[in-house]
Amino acid sequence: MAVEAAVKKNGKKLSLTTQIVIGTIGGIVFGALIGPWAANLKFLGDVWIRMLQMSMVPLVMTAVAMAVGGTEARSVGKMGALAVKWILTFTLISTALGYVLGLIFQPGVGVTIIDPAQITEIPQASSFQDTILSFFSTNIIGSMASGAMVACMVFSILFGLGMSAYTTNSGDTSVINGVKALNACILNIIKIVMKLAPIGVFCLLANAAGTIGFGIIIPMVKFYGAMLVGVIIQFLIYFPLAAMLCKISPLKMPKKFAKMSVVALTTTSSAISLPTEMEDAVTKFGISRRVVDFVAPIGMSMNSTGAAQCYILVILFLSQASGVVLSPMQIGLAVLLSVLMSTGNVGIPGATVVTYTFLAASMGLPLDGIALLLGIDWFVGQLRTVLNVDVDVLIALLVANKTGELDRDVYNEKKAVQYVQ
Repeated sequence: MAVEAAVKKNGKKLSLTTQIVIGTIGGIVFGALIGPWAANLKFLGDVWIRMLQMSMVPLVMTAVAMAVGGTEARSVGKMGALAVKWILTFTLISTALGYVLGLIFQPGVGVTIIDPAQITEIPQASSFQDTILSFFSTNIIGSMASGAMVACMVFSILFGLGMSAYTTNSGDTSVINGVKALNACILNIIKIVMKLAPIGVFCLLANAAGTIGFGIIIPMVKFYGAMLVGVIIQFLIYFPLAAMLCKISPLKMPKKFAKMSVVALTTTSSAISLPTEMEDAVTKFGISRRVVDFVAPIGMSMNSTGAAQCYILVILFLSQASGVVLSPMQIGLAVLLSVLMSTGNVGIPGATVVTYTFLAASMGLPLDGIALLLGIDWFVGQLRTVLNVDVDVLIALLVANKTGELDRDVYNEKKAVQYVQ
């Protein structure tokens, strides 16, 4: 296949991201040139999607249970409370903005990538009480089989709490070790399946382009445009807000953020950007080392402001592309899922497609459009990461201001400090 022939260059294997981009371009061009015959390849893409689906429930459940069960209950004090408050504040703003931009840009409107006959009815919650009740399963095995992801997550949280209590009381770590081992096995399955992503994406987009033609590019451009505008708007909100609360000049912020933003943009990794982020927070912003050492790792783990905006856009994209109108209750669920998933990203290859699949399944939306979004995910990931990293520092800045550990002389470049490892 064309994708397989392109995965090597000069004897070196291309990265998975590069392979997916090649699969995206190849699938669109192949489908647009071949036409309706390309629909014969769709079943191969469907096989790939199903392989992801079969791993989705156990992956999410073990990851959540492991995160809850492996955390000791402790008071994080004033800094922790302040950090969590600002993380939730920025995440909610990002999600709300993403929703508004999704309605304005309408990335999924005008390009039907799903056969209406294949759309299954989305469960309609008749009331707020019914929606809350649906979060709690009467049969967890049945919920797993039907893909009721929110109910599975609630069970996993409770299981994690029970596992933590058992480990604390008995000193026996065999249960949590077993869950960790199961999670590791599922991650390996995901990694294997993701090696087939270029072929799966090629087949799915060839089918879509064979029906629509090069017009398939339009929703990709609109989705990226919505993300870009959202990131710019958030910076225009957050910089003056933080500057006003901390009584510093917002005009100096772009220069101070430049280095860490470039690292985030080029690596698309919050973890890789963390050392630069922490050093610049101390030496350029004047935040105390104590605050930075505490808040920055928490921000990297919990704050995914860019992801929150992206996830709500994904839900709107899939609903628009499939012709599904979300009810107010479903919109509320979409916001809740976007916030929850953005605070617990799984740091593995293919985490994006797993999250997109989870969101679609939770909302009862078809999965066909996910392949289209994967084609631009690296570029969207750049925007997500820059926003995540820069907001981490803004959170540390706000916390330091509240705890009296912000040196404005350093910020105003009247004094220099060193970041000592």
